[in-house]
Amino acid sequence: MKHKLLPFLLSFGLCGSAFAQFQQNNPGSNHGNKFEQLETIIRDPNMYRSASGAPGPKYWQQKADYVINAEVNDKTQVLTGSETITYTNNSPDPLTYLWLQLDENEHKSTVESAVFDGSKMNDKMSMRQLDRIMNAPNNYGDNITKITDANGNPLKYTINQTMMRVELPKTLAPGDKFVFNIDWNYQITDRMTVGGRGGYEYFKADDNYLYTITQWYPRMAVYSDFQGWQNKQFTGRGEFALTFGDFKVSITVPADHVVGATGQCQNYDKVLSPAQYSRWQQAQNTSEPIEIVTLAEAKNAMKGKSSAKKTWVYEAQNVRDFAFVTSRRLVWDAMKVNVEGKTPMAMSYYGPEAYPLYRKYSTKVVANTLKVYSKHTIPYPYPVAISVEASNGMEYPMICFNYGRTEKDGTYSEATKYGMIGVITHEVGHNFFPMIVNSDERQWTWMDEGLNTFCQFLAEQEFDNNYPSRRGPAHLIVDYMKLPKDQLEPIMTNSENIVNFGPNAYGKPATALNILRETVMGRDLFDYAFKEYARRWAFKHPTPADFFRTMEDASAVDLDWFWRGWFYGTDPVDISIDNLTSYRMDTKNPEIENAYARKAYDDNNYIIGRKRNRDEGIQFAVEADNTLQDFYSKWDRYAVSSADKENFKKYYDGLSANEKALYDSKTFFYQVDFSNKGGLVMPIVLEWTYTDGTKEIDRIPAYIWRKDENHVTKVFAKSKPLASLKLDPYLETADIDVSNNSFPRAIEPSKFELFKMQSVPRGASTGGNPMQKAQKNK
Repeated sequence: MKHKLLPFLLSFGLCGSAFAQFQQNNPGSNHGNKFEQLETIIRDPNMYRSASGAPGPKYWQQKADYVINAEVNDKTQVLTGSETITYTNNSPDPLTYLWLQLDENEHKSTVESAVFDGSKMNDKMSMRQLDRIMNAPNNYGDNITKITDANGNPLKYTINQTMMRVELPKTLAPGDKFVFNIDWNYQITDRMTVGGRGGYEYFKADDNYLYTITQWYPRMAVYSDFQGWQNKQFTGRGEFALTFGDFKVSITVPADHVVGATGQCQNYDKVLSPAQYSRWQQAQNTSEPIEIVTLAEAKNAMKGKSSAKKTWVYEAQNVRDFAFVTSRRLVWDAMKVNVEGKTPMAMSYYGPEAYPLYRKYSTKVVANTLKVYSKHTIPYPYPVAISVEASNGMEYPMICFNYGRTEKDGTYSEATKYGMIGVITHEVGHNFFPMIVNSDERQWTWMDEGLNTFCQFLAEQEFDNNYPSRRGPAHLIVDYMKLPKDQLEPIMTNSENIVNFGPNAYGKPATALNILRETVMGRDLFDYAFKEYARRWAFKHPTPADFFRTMEDASAVDLDWFWRGWFYGTDPVDISIDNLTSYRMDTKNPEIENAYARKAYDDNNYIIGRKRNRDEGIQFAVEADNTLQDFYSKWDRYAVSSADKENFKKYYDGLSANEKALYDSKTFFYQVDFSNKGGLVMPIVLEWTYTDGTKEIDRIPAYIWRKDENHVTKVFAKSKPLASLKLDPYLETADIDVSNNSFPRAIEPSKFELFKMQSVPRGASTGGNPMQKAQKNK
C-alpha cells in the first residue's frame, strides 16, 4: 500500500471522488460500446407491442379450441384419437392454410435422419443412438387417417416431417373461425429406451405400464404478429410454441386405470368408487394431503387387468396444451391450497416405488411452489396443479412429470430427496413460464427455462433456508463462464444451436436474474418489475424485447448494458483491484507533519549494515574523536519550535467552520485502481476491513465503467485506517478469478490445502444413502 501526501486545499477537490466512468459501442475505443441502447438489435415497437414492453393497443393472438376423444390400448400400446378443432383467426391477415405440429413424428425413422443432430461413437451406445445412426425403420409417428371440414368434406394436407399444412377450402378472413376434424393413431413409444418426453414405462415385476401421454394430438402451431407461422421442426431439443384455447377431452382406458390430466375431471362420480369419491370431496377442504386412491388400492389393482373400460372426461379453459397420465399402479393424493385468495387443488400421482418420498413431500412441494411463484408473478389462475412421478422431468398445463423413487427398502439418499423437491418445484413452476406467460420455447429456451429456474431458486429457498440450490447463486455459474469462448454461446442463441444447454438456457439466465435482484436493482425494484412483466404477458405471447423493456419501464433502471453483456455476449466477469494508494491531508501541524517526515527520513536512510556494524562493536571515528563533531552532529532537523506552533495556530484559527469540520474529521483517502479483465461490466462491491477489525461495504453501480470499459479509478474517503480491501466479498457477481480481488493480495489455498479444509469430519455423511445405513445399524 503506497502513501502519498495531499496539500490541504487539494483535498477539498477529492472529497467528491476522482473516478473514471465507462461506456461501450464504439469499435476500437475504450468506451461508447457496452452501455449503448438495445434499439439497434431488438425489434422496433409497434401497435402490437409497445415501447414500454406492454402489449400494444392492437395486440392480437389466435385461439384454438379442441374436442378430443382418445383411447389407450393397454395390450398393444396404441393411442387412437379423433379431434375437432375450432380455429379463430384474430389476426389482421387472411389465411389460406393452417400449420399443425405432429410432434410424435420426432420418433419416425424417416424424420430422424432429416432433423437429428450429428452423431459420435462412444464406449456406451444406447439402442436409440444406434437406431438413429443406422436409420433403422420403425412404426413410430402419427398415422393420419382422415382430415375433414365440419361437413365431412376431405381437406388437402401435406406432412413435412414434424409439421403438417392443412389447406383451407376458402380464405379464412380476419375474425372468422374454421372448424375441422382429424382422426389419427400412433404407436406409443417405450420412453425408457426410445427416449422423448412422453410414452410408456413398463414394470416387468408386476407386468404393468405407466403411460405419460404428451405431444400426443395434432396441435395448432402459433401464428403471431412478430413471425407469422412458427413452423420450425421439432428435433427433440427446442420445446414448444402453442396457441391458447379450451379443451374437452374424453380418455378411454382400462376400467382399473387411474387418470390424471390437464384441467378438471367432469365425471369423478362415475369413474371413482364411492369411497374414493368421498375422499376426493374431503380433500377439497383439508390442508393435509388425503389419499384419494390409496397405496393398498393401487397394489390390489396391479394384480389383475380389467377387460372393462372407463372414459374419463376432462375440461380445461384457456390453456395452451393438454397432457395426461394413466396407469393401474398409481396412488393419488390431494389437498386444497390457499393462494392469493384462490383455492386450487395440489395433487400427486405416484407408484409404490416412490411412495415413501412422494407421500411425504410431493403435494406439499406443489403447494409451496404455487404460493411462492404467485407472490412473485401473478396469483395461480388454474384450478389444479399435479405432480406425477414418472422418472423424468417435463411440464404441461396443470400437470407435470418428475422423478423421485426410493430404494426397495423405502430409504433414499439426500441427493434423491433434494433432487425430487427441486424437479417438482421446477416443473410445477412451468405453469407460470411458459404455460401462462406463453413465450416461444423453440426460439428462446431461456424465456421459460431461465425465468422458471430463477423462480425455482426463490421457491427452494423459501421451502428451506438451507436448501442446496444448484442454480441461481452467482458463484455456481463461474465454472461455465470461465470455459473457452468456443464452448460458449450467448443466452440469446436459438435452442437448437446451444452446446452447453443446461448452463446456457437454465443456469446463466437464472443467475443473471438473481444478480439483477440482489446486486444491480435491489429486491423492491426488481420484484415490482418482474411481477409487472408476468401481469402484462399472462396468457399472451411475449418476446425477449417485451421482457427487457418491461423490466426497465417498471423500474426506471437502464439495464441495456446488462442485457448486452449477460444475454447477447459471452464475456465473463473478472474485475481486478490493481492498486491502492492512500492519501492524507497536509495538516500543517508541525508536531504531526515533522513526525511523519522523521519516519520517512529514517526509512529512506536505513542501511542493513549499520546495525550489524554496531553489533560487531566497531568504533566509529566521530564517536571516538569529539573534534569531528559540530552543530549538525546534534541538530534535530525535525524539532518543533515555538514559532512553528504559533504559525500553525494562526493557520488553524483562520479556517472556516466547514474547513475546520473537514480538518478535524481526520479523513483517510484511498484511491483504488480497477481493471476489467473479463470484459463483462458489473457493479463493484467492496469490503473494507479497518485496523480496528471493523468492516464496511461499498456498492458502486456498473455505470462507473461508462467512460472507460477497461480501467477505472475511484477515490474513497474513510474515517479509519485501512487494513485490507476485498472485491465481491459475498461472491455475488460471478467473478471468475478471485485471486485478484484483494489488496493486499490474499494467499489462495492450494488444491491440497482445500482438500484438507473440506475433508469430511469423522462420522459425517460422505454421500450415498445414510438413511439405509442407519436402518441397517438398528
